[in-house]
Amino acid sequence: MKTKTILTVFIALFSLQTFSQTFSGRVINKSNESLEDVYVYNTTSNSHTHTNVNGVFSLENSKTGDVIEVAILGYEKKKITLNESQLKNETTLILETKVFLLDELVLTKRMDPIQTVVKMDLAKNPVNSSQEILQKVPGLFIGQHAGGGKAEQIFLRGFDIDHGTDLSLSVDGMPVNMVSHAHGQGYSDLHFLIPETIQKINFGKGPYYANHGDFNTAGYVDFKTKSTIQESQVNIGIGQFNTFRTLGLFNLLGNKTNENAYVAIEYLATDGFVESPQNFSRINLFAKYNTYLKDNSKFTISASHFTSKWDASGQIPEREVANGNITRFGAIDDTEGGETSRTNLNLQYNKTLDNDVALQTNVFYTKYNFKLFSNFTFFLEDPINGDQIKQYEDRDIFGFNTQFSKDVTIFNTEAKVTAGTGLRNDNVKNVELSHTLNRKTTLNNIQLGDVNQTNFYAFLNSEFEFGDFKIEPALRLDYFKFQYNDALQPTYSTESASKAIVNPKLNFTYTPNENVQWFIKSGIGFHSNDTRVVVKQTNKTLPRAYGLDFGNSWKPTSKLIVNTALWYLLSEEEFVYVGDAGIVEPSGESQRYGLDLGIRYQFTDWLYFNTDATFTKARSLEEVVGQDYIPLAPEVTLTGGISLNDYHNFSGGINYKYIGDRAANEDYSITAEGYFVADANLNYKMNDITLGVSIENLFDVEWNETQFATESRLQNETDSVEEIHFTPGTPFSAKLSISYTF
Repeated sequence: MKTKTILTVFIALFSLQTFSQTFSGRVINKSNESLEDVYVYNTTSNSHTHTNVNGVFSLENSKTGDVIEVAILGYEKKKITLNESQLKNETTLILETKVFLLDELVLTKRMDPIQTVVKMDLAKNPVNSSQEILQKVPGLFIGQHAGGGKAEQIFLRGFDIDHGTDLSLSVDGMPVNMVSHAHGQGYSDLHFLIPETIQKINFGKGPYYANHGDFNTAGYVDFKTKSTIQESQVNIGIGQFNTFRTLGLFNLLGNKTNENAYVAIEYLATDGFVESPQNFSRINLFAKYNTYLKDNSKFTISASHFTSKWDASGQIPEREVANGNITRFGAIDDTEGGETSRTNLNLQYNKTLDNDVALQTNVFYTKYNFKLFSNFTFFLEDPINGDQIKQYEDRDIFGFNTQFSKDVTIFNTEAKVTAGTGLRNDNVKNVELSHTLNRKTTLNNIQLGDVNQTNFYAFLNSEFEFGDFKIEPALRLDYFKFQYNDALQPTYSTESASKAIVNPKLNFTYTPNENVQWFIKSGIGFHSNDTRVVVKQTNKTLPRAYGLDFGNSWKPTSKLIVNTALWYLLSEEEFVYVGDAGIVEPSGESQRYGLDLGIRYQFTDWLYFNTDATFTKARSLEEVVGQDYIPLAPEVTLTGGISLNDYHNFSGGINYKYIGDRAANEDYSITAEGYFVADANLNYKMNDITLGVSIENLFDVEWNETQFATESRLQNETDSVEEIHFTPGTPFSAKLSISYTF
């Protein structure tokens, strides 16, 4: 009897080994690029899994003869019948690309529908300039001060974020925001990113994400560059105002299975549409190499260099245009301008460890230089020499990010646990704010010193699935060390401060069927203050932001998806731009609440519509009613467009943006005027050659791209005047391009 029992157990174990095995491998596209989050489903056993960041999957409960489905939006679904060889050896599955179609979108617990539709937006109408990159994020609005020389001014959820104070930005795990920057806290210049190298945009609104820390209050945006390119490409474009752009993308190793490399180079030059030539030029270099090792781990090294220089007409006062002394495209002080450069080195390593833990890590270094000359107030402070200022810095950034994630079962509940840690150190030499003359002579130093700032973080995020529900509790710890050496002090001394902060997050998702998903998001985020402010201990070091979102994604028909969100955000400390000093300063507690609305509609396989609207009320909580407006906080924004994709070799689209009138100062006695502007582009593909035309400001409207309520005095004026100072928006302009792929 005992022998029979042992034999039965042995046979059962043998049968389990024979008939229930693990099917594993990697999913790639025709360019040998790994595909992340591909759904791998065993139709026989109903077991399922998703590929990790390396495209690797492991599917249990599989046996010979089972039918496996492999699917992800943007690719043809693949079906295979398992054979013995595939179960014994890791299998590489290649998916064929296809046109994104909205009727294929099925809502699931694991999916963020808004992220997915933005991926569709990018595929339907790719970005053609670095200014368009951020505008792919629904509800995000930008303005440009200096035609591409300076970082964009960003608006999101009732924030005038200036150049990045309340929006966390990164590229391939490298931070973009600059702490304690010469021009303002969180300054984020994305012009080092070549648009044609972008593979994916991840984003989130609000402070609800444990893997994002500093500056993640209004939201975050992460860009991921392409691992490889299938074809090489050369592009040349010419346009009005002596505009010239050339781009080269070169596949260096062909379509090898286990390694690939490419290099990209971009050059842009223009005089701009203003009367005083801008003399703008920018060059970008980017190279990336990937190799897949025998254990399915992936090693990536990328390097880039960016340099830019320009002249600028600056912001001009309305009164001088109204009295006819200058035109909208004229200048009061055309000696403004600057130059900047950034060099990046980034090492990335991804691997699935023996215990099925997915490891992602990167180590990065950035060398950054910045020099800017501005004159916001003309002759208000110095009636003889004028008020020109110089802002300068020389920065080195070192850091790393590491995270581990694992799918587990806890008390019969499926869960995913992710733990991460990282470090960032900014060593900034000669952070300078000086009073200058004609970009040559320094009249006096206002600020000058060295900043050293370190941020260490750790986080734990978990995802629990209960039927149609997913619950995500998370916790994040950040520790900061601030140091400042003031070079204007008579004796050497280093002022320092440190601060730790812990912020919880809790998100809920409910997906009752494949056409509806509801969510509630809650959490606390923060942005750091400038080191020069922190060491004086005059303001909050790490002011928090408390947020709550409630909304849904809904597919009432197969070709339509609607995204809505009601949200609230309480900020402990606000930042307001101070034009006469070229810096930002804190001004107390504020609250914002509003509605986000997004619509995508697929008219046909080749015609696609998208639009996003935001409605926001933003107020200071430390001022009386009527004096509590937050300057330049948008109340209504609208962005969107209609795109044509591969229709008889034609592609292109019309894109529009609208921002309503808004308060330019605290009592709304000065108004920043709203505008509606549309751009268009059309391309025609003939075999390996693509001809294109793009038009900015299609209807030639008169608009002000950036506006500030500024007190200034002209050289012939006795008294100062506070009013709108603006930079004009682009008039109607056209650019032609030709592209050759090989």
